[in-house]
Amino acid sequence: MSNQITLSINNQSVTVPAGSTIMEAAQKAGVAVPHFCWHPGLSIAGVCRFCMVKVEGMPKLQIACNTPASEGMKVDTVSDEVKDTHKWALEFHLINHPLDCPICDQAGECELQNYYMKVGKYQAQMEDQKVLKPKALDVGDTLVLDTERCILCSRCVRFEDEVTKTSTLGIFNRGDQATIGTYGDRKIKHNYSYNLADICPVGAFTAKDFRFKCRVWFLKETKTVCPGCSTGCSVNLFQNGNQREYYRLKPRHNADVNGHWMCDKGRLMYEHLNASSRLASPVLSGQNVTSAAALQALADASKGVAADKVAVVLTAQYTNEEYAAVAAGVKSLFKGSAKIYVWRDESEKAEDFDGILYRGDHNPNTRGMNDVLKEQGLAATILKGDFSALALAAPELTLVFGPEVESAYPNLKGALGRFGELKKVAYFGNSLNEAAKKLWLRMPVKTFAEKNGTFVNFNGVAQKLKANAPVFPAVKAVDEYVGDLSKLAQASV
Repeated sequence: MSNQITLSINNQSVTVPAGSTIMEAAQKAGVAVPHFCWHPGLSIAGVCRFCMVKVEGMPKLQIACNTPASEGMKVDTVSDEVKDTHKWALEFHLINHPLDCPICDQAGECELQNYYMKVGKYQAQMEDQKVLKPKALDVGDTLVLDTERCILCSRCVRFEDEVTKTSTLGIFNRGDQATIGTYGDRKIKHNYSYNLADICPVGAFTAKDFRFKCRVWFLKETKTVCPGCSTGCSVNLFQNGNQREYYRLKPRHNADVNGHWMCDKGRLMYEHLNASSRLASPVLSGQNVTSAAALQALADASKGVAADKVAVVLTAQYTNEEYAAVAAGVKSLFKGSAKIYVWRDESEKAEDFDGILYRGDHNPNTRGMNDVLKEQGLAATILKGDFSALALAAPELTLVFGPEVESAYPNLKGALGRFGELKKVAYFGNSLNEAAKKLWLRMPVKTFAEKNGTFVNFNGVAQKLKANAPVFPAVKAVDEYVGDLSKLAQASV
């Protein structure tokens, strides 16, 4: 028996694995079948009755989401009968739906809104009074629930039951009194709660972190990688291009990495990207200077130090390209004699895993960093706890490539204090931590959102970062700084 079947949808032939549904076949064929309750990452519910299609030989219309495709099947999604059914299904979903679009955060990416523009009746024939339900319910630290907007698709209930297995949500009452809600006084507390706002097709669940902040049509969407842990979820980053301000991260489907989801901790990885959280210009001995002046001071300092008295401290939050540049710089500027250290926070346990996505290694590119060091033939000493290995080496010049995501380093303040005890420290990073002010030189760097490059996750999957418009145009990436430093060193020979 063949593992593949061939059917036609709107007279278009498509071949899919045996056992596929009509919906899955339509997706592969590029045919859009309207739907609300179906989601590729969840079980099939078949409750919205919106994905009706006509199948030759069957007396009634069938739901595409739960009807198996079969060899030779002929499916029609565009006939007048199908279109009329879609219009009426949508009409029933709108019976009690409030006219909240002007104030709803889902406006602009609302599936109900989009389908209404495509297949709506426009001339409503329902004259009953709308049933009013509770609005703006606080259901946890991250979400607000508006039960009037809910169309009872049950995506959120299935997510709680099947993905997080917390089963906090249910559908209560019957008929037009039915509502989504939490059991008793329970709150949604898990690390994947923002996914409920993502999968809600109508804005019943909205994220507190994004409510009323920006209309989605002002946002530019860029494909990138979450820097929150070694899973390296594929994500979309949203920036208001006119303001150069970041507003949110959302998961991007990647079957090899994160599927359809991402954790709440990763969602907040946009906060440190905005100007208020960042160092804007180099600081040399407590004074703001230009990048050129700072690099010249660093070049001058490196000339007067024996190569074996130079220490280079890495964190696993930079790109492969930046590590390769640092490795090349160590070989050319310091004759390969500089000592390499990898700084990890002692609270990290790389083997920790929550069973879904979030991992104990809170660095996005540990695998990539180790791969580059190995390729370049450079050995590194792990720095933890009291930094005794670094203190014993007594370097006269230390280059520290600090963490971009400082929440991954809960002992950052103490570590910066220990760096401050060394002779001369050039710290590459955006830290505004008070302890960093004691360091000889602080160089701001581009964030993951502002540079092109590669992260490699714990499983060896390489993914590309894509650069957005920089918040501070004069700030550069580490590989750019190393290139400038090499040019200064060559010019002085």
